Amino acid sequence: MLVLTWKIFQCKLALKKQLISNTNNIMEPVIKINPGASKWDIRQRVWDYIEEKNLANFPRPVHNRIPNFKGAFGACSKVAELQTFAQTAEVKVDPDKPLEGARFAVLQAQKTLLVPTPRLRSGLFNKITPPQGANKEQLRVCASSQGVKDFSVPVGLDAKVKVDLVVVGSVAVSEKGCRIGKGEGYADLEWAMMASMGAVNESTVVVTVVHDCQVVDIPEELIGSHDLTVDYILTPTRVIKTECKLPKPQGVIWTKLDAEKLEKIPILKKLRALEEQAGKDVTLGTASHAAEPGLQTNQPKRQPRRRPRRNTQQDTEGETSQESRREKKGEADQKPRQQPARARKDSRGSGRGDEEGEAGKVAKGRSRRVAREQGPEEGRGEATSQRKLPQSVTTVYLGGIPAGLRVSELKTALRERSAAPLRLTWQGAQHRAFLDYSDPQVADQALEALQGLSLNGHSLQAELAKSQRGHKRSGQRQKPSAAAKANASPPDAKSDAAKEADQ
Repeated sequence: MLVLTWKIFQCKLALKKQLISNTNNIMEPVIKINPGASKWDIRQRVWDYIEEKNLANFPRPVHNRIPNFKGAFGACSKVAELQTFAQTAEVKVDPDKPLEGARFAVLQAQKTLLVPTPRLRSGLFNKITPPQGANKEQLRVCASSQGVKDFSVPVGLDAKVKVDLVVVGSVAVSEKGCRIGKGEGYADLEWAMMASMGAVNESTVVVTVVHDCQVVDIPEELIGSHDLTVDYILTPTRVIKTECKLPKPQGVIWTKLDAEKLEKIPILKKLRALEEQAGKDVTLGTASHAAEPGLQTNQPKRQPRRRPRRNTQQDTEGETSQESRREKKGEADQKPRQQPARARKDSRGSGRGDEEGEAGKVAKGRSRRVAREQGPEEGRGEATSQRKLPQSVTTVYLGGIPAGLRVSELKTALRERSAAPLRLTWQGAQHRAFLDYSDPQVADQALEALQGLSLNGHSLQAELAKSQRGHKRSGQRQKPSAAAKANASPPDAKSDAAKEADQ
């Protein structure tokens, strides 16, 4: 009996030592932050590390996103184990993909789930209302991004809401509760608006869910008065209570916002009017401090690992690869007139270089690829803008677009730099886009605004499209050369779109 007791004691002692050892290993931050690092430096380090170690699920790359790390759903389930969770009735969870598990846990516990509208475009909250008697699978659907759209009702500023628990996504967080988001400031702004509504206060618990590698040392001097801090950190391996001493924002700090931000968020404009009526100071600042889009010119030049690109040279409207020229020659040898019409269209749609025979084919191929790559909604918007274009436009070539960048992210960057074009022709597969502007002066202003543009850690190249250079009239396309015409399909095979482009 004594021998058995002694063995049990030794086993417990060994397990305790192992637990302490594992805890010490986990507590040490994986990503080292250099002294003097900015918020952007920390974001870039975390994003690069997650990509290099392949720690994330779709969507990829994780740059400029709240990373959907592997093991996120399991980490989110720990929110139900928090003592404070049992005492809550209404929980606000951000719409980020890695927080889907937290939204599911709230619905499964039959608590009220509030989800902010994306980018606060149409209001502050959506209340998720699952079907009556929903089973587990139906609740999972309701917790997804599509479910948030399909099973929600809007909640206005005048609604009597009392949020007991807030769950936010993060790019980086420290054990002291300092948090860094993706740089757009929406989580901070949502909290500030809730505080102004009286929906939250200093005692409201804030939880974030991250991968273990996202727990880093963040200097407290980087945290501003508008930045939201967290009380709990949930990771796949740990539950960390931060004991944060920094205060949470007490409301919207209007001097950190500008008129442009107000125009983007209508409900913010409504809240400002209400506070102005209440006699509060709602003076705006001259520049938006709440948003830190990763588009600043002082970003670090370090870039994430990327696949090598082929050497390219510009043609009459942009650039074309030597390989695509060889492919075009091979297609001519295969007598394209003998192919069915559908096969000929498919063979022309692989890239801009394959279509240099006629300007009309370029225009038709570009519009077809835009519709295919952007999807139904964006494709329809593109077609509408084409009909409204003036007769003369100036085209800007934008190269170096990183793989995985979404057209919506590029449009957002253009709007933030006041360089939104009349029409955007997206060619993400070829790492480029073409921007049409109404006249050379507007195009020059856009070019100046786009200098130093960087997305996902990649510097983009903005310049006039080759067809706009020299002494050509603004918006005039170069006519195809005699050699190009010789390689093109016969005149009787010309489409209506090609004839219109030639005119």
